[in-house]
Amino acid sequence: MPSLLAPITTVHPAPVDQVALVERLRLTLVSAGQFLLFVPALVLFVLTVVAVPTGPAGVGFVLAAGVVPATALLASWHRRLAGGLLGEPVPAGYADTAGRGLLGRPLVWLRDGNRWRDVGFLAYSTTGGAILSALPPLLLLTPVVHLAGLLIDPGRVWALTFGLSLVCPLVWWLVTPPLVRARTLADRAILGHSLVAQLERRVAQVAATRTEALDANAAEVRRIERDLHDGAQARIAAVGMNVGLAEKLIASDPAAAAELLREARETTVSALEDLRSVVRGIHPPVLADRGLPGAVEALALSIPLPVTLALDVPESLPAPVESAAYFAVAECLANTVKHAAASRAWVSGAHQDERLRLVVGDDGVGGADPAGSGLAGVARRLAAFDGSMTVSSPAGGPTVVTLEVPCPTTPTSPGSAPS
Repeated sequence: MPSLLAPITTVHPAPVDQVALVERLRLTLVSAGQFLLFVPALVLFVLTVVAVPTGPAGVGFVLAAGVVPATALLASWHRRLAGGLLGEPVPAGYADTAGRGLLGRPLVWLRDGNRWRDVGFLAYSTTGGAILSALPPLLLLTPVVHLAGLLIDPGRVWALTFGLSLVCPLVWWLVTPPLVRARTLADRAILGHSLVAQLERRVAQVAATRTEALDANAAEVRRIERDLHDGAQARIAAVGMNVGLAEKLIASDPAAAAELLREARETTVSALEDLRSVVRGIHPPVLADRGLPGAVEALALSIPLPVTLALDVPESLPAPVESAAYFAVAECLANTVKHAAASRAWVSGAHQDERLRLVVGDDGVGGADPAGSGLAGVARRLAAFDGSMTVSSPAGGPTVVTLEVPCPTTPTSPGSAPS
């Protein structure tokens, strides 16, 4: 049997079978609960209407101290119902009242648009919302009530009403899912954030991730410059000096010139290795050669720990997302080796519904801190792509890091084979 708050799968008419019957009975029970909640909503609405004008006299402050939290609690129940039936959370987003006194909190509440949305919801819940929620259980119970009346007092009136009520189960079967969904959508529209607020939060999030991405890119550029300056550039300069000295000595001391040229050749090889190391830090060649699954496999082979891989990921992923995912997994495995004291690790992943989801775990001691520099860097890297990172690492382990990022696949052109 599905959970009471499982998402509504469809509002279209369905064949009469056990699954559809159980689904409609579940929704009717939910609807009856929503209807019964109109009683506390009516009481709270009346008290709110009384509290607002009596605020200057002090009575409203006392009422608000109890009414506003009770309204928030009732609204949270409806948010949970709506979130469960729609399959997505309905956030509250109240203004912070931490540190405010008995007089300070009501002043914040008065300026909080989401608190006023709760008041509007109380009015809706006692009128249109109550009617929408009352219809499914009333339609189901109407024939039962009229049948009971007919058995208690046989007569034409009860017989006629019972006969007319026999159409109610059919109507109940057809309208219950759309009625419950309509009530749920209305609850979300009132109790959830407004479109303007959502856009404001989205803009703020984009601005923050953009700033973090720019800072990370600037730091990466400085790292590359430092690596080139301290590594390849210094070695190439040494090659130039050795070749210059060899030119001066080639006539007078050929053996010394040959030794200098040998050193220059060895230094050139070292400079090439430094350059390859820098390139690997920008975009590992193994990603271009073998894709993300092959790159993660090569990464797992390089660490001194048995790693189990279960990757169902296509090779045709966008290069920026692929690179970000690779370095995120690399950082997680590096943390496992450094801090987890683990005996094994695992990496699983799948690409589904235009999202790439990777899970990196280990059986170590746990206690990983998402705010640490390594994991925080992973979160910043994924946030630039609207991705997210969640960490579960209780004391004693295991540690499980879940990485998710939007990732549309890149279609392979006809006639081309994946590399």
